[in-house]
Amino acid sequence: MKILVPVKRVVDYNVKVRVKSDGTGVETAGVKMSMNPFDEIAVEEAVRLKEKGVATEIIAVSMGVAQCGETIRTALAMGADRGILVETDADLQPLAVAKMLKVLVDREQPTLVVMGKQAIDDDMNATGQMLAALLGWAQGTFASKVAIEGDKATVTREIDGGLETVALKLPAVVTTDLRLNEPRYASLPNIMKARKKPIETIKPADLGVDPAPRLTVIKVAEPPKRQAGKKVGSVAELVAKLKTEAKVI
Repeated sequence: MKILVPVKRVVDYNVKVRVKSDGTGVETAGVKMSMNPFDEIAVEEAVRLKEKGVATEIIAVSMGVAQCGETIRTALAMGADRGILVETDADLQPLAVAKMLKVLVDREQPTLVVMGKQAIDDDMNATGQMLAALLGWAQGTFASKVAIEGDKATVTREIDGGLETVALKLPAVVTTDLRLNEPRYASLPNIMKARKKPIETIKPADLGVDPAPRLTVIKVAEPPKRQAGKKVGSVAELVAKLKTEAKVI
């Protein structure tokens, strides 16, 4: 079985995000970048499937600027076998990413696509679902447990009401949730080995996809500062404030 794992380069989750002065987006210049945490979980799950003998090859795919190659190297150090970088300066949005992934899936013929349920920069939570729709594949989203047996996958999903278990016929797309696993740290020997693993660099035009954005960002602004709380002397005063000030009752 071949597994394809998309990985995205995002602002590191430990960094305090700052909005640009002109309100066009968030500041990324001079900011620490890393692999999207949900994608780290996806890479870890693919590596574990390979260690169990379920998978034979893991392909890490990233899209964006040349520095995304570093994100692929991280996936290779974790255990992926080779990488594909779709290099572009365009502002990539879920539909364009899904279309390019579809072409790569058609070319590479993986049995399983494992990817993070969402990226922490835009929180779109749409690429996996769009890819499954374009491919006409089964999908198991928000996975907290994945089991592969033969040509079937059993996925335990995290939903609002608890857990839901679905059976999927492979090939399929699985998007990972936080509780699926804990990603490993890449050891120094594996980091050194990752330098020798191949990364193919292509352009969106090579895939026949126009990555031009379809959504326009009008303005990005920081949320308003939270107001200090107030103490009340009685229930009657609380009810009055909820009616006159908060206007919630």
